[in-house]
Amino acid sequence: METIGPDLRVMQRVPLAASHVAAIQVAGAERHYPAGTFLARAGEPADRFVYVKEGEIEVVNPFTDERHLPSTLGPTQFMGEISFLNGGNWSMPMRAVKDTSVIEVPRPEMLRLMSEIPEMSDIIITVLAARRRRQLDTHDGTLVLIGEDDDRAVRRVAEFASRNRLPYRSYALGSPEAGAVATSCSISSDRPAVIFGRDIVVTDPTPDKVAQLLGLNYRLVDDEAFDVLIVGGGPAGVAAGVYAGAEGLRALVVEDVAIGGQAGTSSRIENYMGFPTGISGADLVWRGEVQAMKFGTRFAMPRRVVRLERLAGGAFCATFDNDQRVRGQAVVVATGVQYRRLPIERLEAFEGAGVYYAATEIEARYCRNAEAIVIGGGNSAGQAAMFLSRSARHVRLLVRGRSLTTSMSSYLSSRLAADPAITIEYGAEVSALHGDDHLDAVTIRSVADETTRTISTCAVFIMVGAAPNTNWLSGLVKLDDHGFVLTGEAIGASSPYATSQPGIFAVGDVRASSVKRVASSVGEGSVVISKVWDHVQNRE
Repeated sequence: METIGPDLRVMQRVPLAASHVAAIQVAGAERHYPAGTFLARAGEPADRFVYVKEGEIEVVNPFTDERHLPSTLGPTQFMGEISFLNGGNWSMPMRAVKDTSVIEVPRPEMLRLMSEIPEMSDIIITVLAARRRRQLDTHDGTLVLIGEDDDRAVRRVAEFASRNRLPYRSYALGSPEAGAVATSCSISSDRPAVIFGRDIVVTDPTPDKVAQLLGLNYRLVDDEAFDVLIVGGGPAGVAAGVYAGAEGLRALVVEDVAIGGQAGTSSRIENYMGFPTGISGADLVWRGEVQAMKFGTRFAMPRRVVRLERLAGGAFCATFDNDQRVRGQAVVVATGVQYRRLPIERLEAFEGAGVYYAATEIEARYCRNAEAIVIGGGNSAGQAAMFLSRSARHVRLLVRGRSLTTSMSSYLSSRLAADPAITIEYGAEVSALHGDDHLDAVTIRSVADETTRTISTCAVFIMVGAAPNTNWLSGLVKLDDHGFVLTGEAIGASSPYATSQPGIFAVGDVRASSVKRVASSVGEGSVVISKVWDHVQNRE
């Protein structure tokens, strides 16, 4: 299955061409670092591109200050990680092994060069993606979690990091590894903790606090102006970000949970053209995110838009959940849908402690060698059941209807039926949840005769229904009876993506009558930018 980048260990090293280096020299400035000097520390802005002319640079373990990797960077190589593209922060410290001379190019100028010299851009992005893949494969990062399996707040941080392809290490409470890290940070190893580097122990940890340390929630200025605000970081929103950046529009993509949206929870997509061996939804959208960042599109997360207003001049003002505001000449609504909460008593109490709405590597760990229950009859539920069957002892798929024919792709339903580790129960639903701090069991009720039975399980995955995320639109556009955004002919617009409010467009699953598939969402996000461009140009 396709992954986010090439394997750094086997990838043939392709140095920058002489013309690339010449362009870097013109755009940058030469600097000299004595042996032992840190060129970057974890948490500092990745605000420059560093090309090594002479000397040697090593990655440093932030807890021991010793060399972290056996290999180092030498002449003709360059420092950098994928966060450079979005103006994020360094995740690992970097230090000069001996007296070192480098060429440093400010980030904005380097992004300009990369847009003008695609061959150089290809080399740099390939290396940066490979470095991120190595970090993920080896769980190698400055972010360290202790007690993920025991503390709900730490678990939420783990889920946020995992879904956003952020490297981190996780240690069990009381383990020798947790003890070593705790000692270096002067904290107790038998209490849950979120640690960034050696100096920062995050109190009351949240995804937002971690995002700040990593530079993910971009440092926006109040009322900062953009050409287009793209609300939603799923396939449609990221595709819009790619094409907006490519067309030279100043674009901001806002996402409240994780880049990838609901599609990011799909462990394996096999019917997306160009990936015959399949690709996870998170990896697919991550590639798009990197493309968009290359063209200058910015991402802010985790940030939720809670209100949208039309200003006197015709532009729009979006207010985030932290009361910060940004402005845009146009808005693309790409907030997709979310799984519905089932009317089951104590459901909210078990969310994150046995009840989940995504099936990724993180959640799969929680039900290893145990019974897992998936509720739903669509493709996402089927993909989750197939994925969980690799780690769970058994997976029980509960379908309220009598068949999967109309709701699930044929290839997927056939695989489910043939897998001995999966049982499909039709006409069945969960009626009760049991447990104290964590889910221990559920009661399953038959729809036909209302008989019930209770089975032990530690994990229930709910993938039912599709509720659109449109409350934040503040009544500016017309919605259908289910809350989906009306566009095109339904409201007398010439464009299929135009809404009843000039300057606001809707794409992907949130749009009424759209085809709820990843490929169609990508297509809509790509095509809508031509109309956004026309709108922005006509306003100038």
